[in-house]
Amino acid sequence: MDRESIKERFGITGRSAALRNVIDRVRQVAGTDITVLIQGESGTGKELIAEAIHGLSARRHQSFVIVNCGAIPEGLIESELFGAEKGAYTGAVERRAGYFEQSDGGTIFLDEIGEMPPAAQVRLLRVLESGQFTRVGASQLRKVDARIVAATNKDLAREVRAGRFREDLYYRLSTVLVEMPPLRQRPEDIFPLLETFLHRFAQKYDSPVKRLSDDARELLLRYRWPGNVRELRNVAEQIEVLIRGREVTAEDIRPCLRGVRTEQDPSALLPVVHKAAGDSMDAREREMIYRALFELRSQVRRMWEELKRRGGGSGSEPEKYLPMIEDAPYEIASDQGAGLWRSDEEEGDGRDAPAPETPRAILEEEVAEEQEEPEEETFPTLEAAERALIARALRTFNGNRRQTARTLGISERTLYRKLKEIEEDL
Repeated sequence: MDRESIKERFGITGRSAALRNVIDRVRQVAGTDITVLIQGESGTGKELIAEAIHGLSARRHQSFVIVNCGAIPEGLIESELFGAEKGAYTGAVERRAGYFEQSDGGTIFLDEIGEMPPAAQVRLLRVLESGQFTRVGASQLRKVDARIVAATNKDLAREVRAGRFREDLYYRLSTVLVEMPPLRQRPEDIFPLLETFLHRFAQKYDSPVKRLSDDARELLLRYRWPGNVRELRNVAEQIEVLIRGREVTAEDIRPCLRGVRTEQDPSALLPVVHKAAGDSMDAREREMIYRALFELRSQVRRMWEELKRRGGGSGSEPEKYLPMIEDAPYEIASDQGAGLWRSDEEEGDGRDAPAPETPRAILEEEVAEEQEEPEEETFPTLEAAERALIARALRTFNGNRRQTARTLGISERTLYRKLKEIEEDL
């Protein structure tokens, strides 16, 4: 079956090269019984790909059982997956089969596999290796012939390194790995998907199909889509239900997008520039740097406004110390929503922490540092910028490394490694 036939049969919409690669991988593995792990952010359509793998396999006439591992309480997941004998636990009033027995001869789709507790991971590994399992409360071995397709929105390799997921199970599950690209990496799929959703909801709510203006299309292309295709579907439904006119403008759509301000604010959306060929900088590190720069700019602005309110500064000075970040490679949305990552509240009561510096002191230090710089505009190296951001965050949180790591969007282990590298270079 060719790509277009597969897309039409399973309701897969898009024309990007990334989506074509996913469909080609599905065509390669569907006719086998090999275990497949689908990895991708929430809302990218992992379940749809699992359905396509089952629907194109020789098991397509047998059962396709979907299990959300993250929705089952830890104390019940083993009995749900493998079944239980009568009296095996409180409330087990009868013998019952689990999901694996129900999927015998077919396919079992284990969604959110990264949420599976360690005890259940051990049992699952045995099923993968031998096809055998026992019901909870029983000693008799049972055999099952079920193909396993798993999915996760976590980086399981990282979960293994952190000790939260079994390494042997990870390698057994990821015999074939299918990576679902986020919507922001395939912008050419946005409008085909949106048009499909708009037609669907127009029929559902008996309303005319809306038409997007040029500025609305530009806005949708610049948005980061943190919720991926699921969020796009929700936006399409809101457009059909809430917007009365036939033509939809950017101002009509802005309230539907998380983290996008309704007023014209230059910081609400910044241009999206795709990574250039040969650029070796990791996308996550680039994202971290621009995010921290934007947050720093916002903090300095708030400090200056507070100083002005208290009579400590003139009205003409702020812009001198608040340079705009013009060419960020990622869109950064308002700090009111999901477009901008926000740190959690600092842990602990802070009784042993040193007293934080006042906003005036911080601003005076920033001004003094800027005045020492040469008049000619210079740019630090990426390494120097990264070190400066880490130092700034550590100072902001009084040396709290956990909060610093969370704010910078990296793990504590990565922060410790970078601090060690900085110390070795000193």
